[in-house]
Amino acid sequence: MKFSKVFWAALLAVVAGSVISGLFWLITIFGMAGSMGGSKAVTVLPNTILKIDLADNIVESPAINPFASMNFSSMQTTRSLPILKVLRAIETAATDERIKGIYLNFSGGGAVSAAALEEMREALEAFKTSGKFILAYNDGYSQMGYYLASVADKIYLQPEGSFSWMGLSMPTIFFKGAMDKLGLTCEVFRPTVCKYKSAVEPYILEKMSPANRKQMEALVESMWSTISTTVADARGTTVEALNKIANTEPMLFPEQALKHGLIDGIIYRDQMEEIFAEYGVEKNFLGEYEILSLGDYCSVAGANMSKVSAPKVGIVYADGGIVDGDSESIDGNIYGTTLANTIAKARKDQTIKAVVLRVNSPGGSALASDIIWREVELLKQEKPVIVSMGAYAASGGYYISAPADAIVANKLTLTGSIGVFGMFMEGGNMLKNKLGITFDGVKTNASSDFGQNILGVSLRKTTEMERKLLIASVDDVYESFTTKVAAGRNLELQKVLNIAEGRVWTGTNAVEIGLADTNGGIKRAVSIAADKAGIAENFQITEVLPEMDPMMAFIQSLGMQVRSMVITDEQMELCNHYEELKTELNRTGVQMYCPYRMAF
Repeated sequence: MKFSKVFWAALLAVVAGSVISGLFWLITIFGMAGSMGGSKAVTVLPNTILKIDLADNIVESPAINPFASMNFSSMQTTRSLPILKVLRAIETAATDERIKGIYLNFSGGGAVSAAALEEMREALEAFKTSGKFILAYNDGYSQMGYYLASVADKIYLQPEGSFSWMGLSMPTIFFKGAMDKLGLTCEVFRPTVCKYKSAVEPYILEKMSPANRKQMEALVESMWSTISTTVADARGTTVEALNKIANTEPMLFPEQALKHGLIDGIIYRDQMEEIFAEYGVEKNFLGEYEILSLGDYCSVAGANMSKVSAPKVGIVYADGGIVDGDSESIDGNIYGTTLANTIAKARKDQTIKAVVLRVNSPGGSALASDIIWREVELLKQEKPVIVSMGAYAASGGYYISAPADAIVANKLTLTGSIGVFGMFMEGGNMLKNKLGITFDGVKTNASSDFGQNILGVSLRKTTEMERKLLIASVDDVYESFTTKVAAGRNLELQKVLNIAEGRVWTGTNAVEIGLADTNGGIKRAVSIAADKAGIAENFQITEVLPEMDPMMAFIQSLGMQVRSMVITDEQMELCNHYEELKTELNRTGVQMYCPYRMAF
């Protein structure tokens, strides 16, 4: 009897706890959906000014995971706007009679890549042909913020504001010294000709190799040329003058920026109302200007101007590092089999007449890249395939792009990096000497314990036989990589070998050497795809996304928006380095990966 009472009491407690927990999460989810503006009604009134404040994250692909940008400790979220939706909104605003002009005021803390800024700037240039104004005002201008603002008809700065114009850098952190202190060693396997394949250098060197320094200098010079030339043309100055400022006055006072012609006026924020009036904007009945954020306008701007029954151009996103497997988890990676299945879905959909593959990836697993490559090949046999390159389309990211009918790259895209490597961290001595951990065991054959590791660190060094096999493996993958690029790009193999070697190129250089066909963004790629499919006069765009977990689909249907916790640049940098090291420690097998990150 006593046992029975205890049993039923315990069961009742479990059931009650589950019900209460379930109700708590339902209330939390619905409460967050309602309180975060997911179903906020947006009305565009006459005489509206569209404000681009960069408060939202401008991302490559639509968010599938509704919790992707959530910080659970603060329960705050940041809305993410896919770049395609942003470009559509700017295009729609040009013909929307209710929109009088665009106000660039970068008061938000959202993240955006250089390539996305390039596409936004091109869209704003097109917007100006409508005859509507673009005005910029900020308390301070970062370098890339100014690159975007330079498209404006007039640029204003706060009297005590800041202005940065200092050039580009590409820093690399090296772990070799720390690894030596820990007793951690790195074994690297890469083809001898891949002298530019520098993803392994932080683990075997204490500074850049001469080859890596050469390519990185070329990268920053190419990107800086694009940025400075664009700004010089917009502001009626010269690249030489801008470089002189970067060398002698990298941090300018407002008066200096005005003297150099980088801005048009020094005023306070409230004085912008006088500027709006000069451009013919009328106040509403409350005596205020109607100002609508880009994020809100994106929610109501026409997604497509075509008929519902029109043939489709499908967009498939390859966004993130490329890893092995087929997974429903949403962690910012590209799972090889998952993406291959999504591409196959686009191939089998008879209403889709052409496909744009938007690639924003530094690469990753050679195996997963090849699985995706095969599906791109199959897709190309049935309908046109155009690749649109985002911030990165390098190494494995280029591998999956190579078969396309055409490749469109932003000028600031980092691409190429045609090369491979293998890497093993050996930490037996570290575990023994630093932690007192040793290992022993039995095995049936010489390499039965090959690849066994703890926390991504191998327990022993590779044998001579294993080393030879690994070198043969990377050589074989490199030969396959270069051969497939030659076939996909219709280039002589020797030319591919000359521009490969693991070297990274900007989108500008990629067009010059034949790795890409033209410079431009995703809208340019869509236009080319529609033209090749013979549907340029009437088509609609459809995004082909991976299947979503039912629970995630339910939560997303609530219209939740996600706001991330604000952290300092130093904290973010530490997090980035930690993530880089953790990622590298977990890389196994042959890799096609390019780790570069530009600092603006």
